[in-house]
Amino acid sequence: MKLKRSENKKVSGFTLIEILVVIGMIAILATIVIIAINPARQFAQGRNTQRLSNVNTILNAIGQNIVDNKGTFVCPVNGFGTNLIDETMSDISSTSSKANIMPCLVPVYMSSVLIDPDPGKGSGSGTTTYTTGYSVSKDANGRYTVAASGAELGQTISVTR
Repeated sequence: MKLKRSENKKVSGFTLIEILVVIGMIAILATIVIIAINPARQFAQGRNTQRLSNVNTILNAIGQNIVDNKGTFVCPVNGFGTNLIDETMSDISSTSSKANIMPCLVPVYMSSVLIDPDPGKGSGSGTTTYTTGYSVSKDANGRYTVAASGAELGQTISVTR
């Protein structure tokens, strides 16, 4: 018995050009998705949201101190008197030459020192050595402003009450 060879042999599969076109299209779509998502921007927005939350928490703690002390911010720590915040911005830092108000707020009004979420902007975790990345000021009308100096994406994070 002799086997016949088929002359009409049909070959199935993809050509090299078809495969390269599909790979190119997938690469273009992946690039568009990565640009649209932009992970660096998403992380920066997340850190800014955390900064806004921290600013509000610090301002609420100052407000609670004022309420507890009949309308005056009282902070008799480290030899300072009761009026620690003047019209200029005071960085909240244990190493700052200006008034350090954090011991007046932690642990009574806040559970811990709040540090800027970007590792390059704030440091420390206790109430003795830290740089928060936040500042506090009091205007002539007695309104307090807390600001985050490390805001990203061109935003200004500052809350006044």
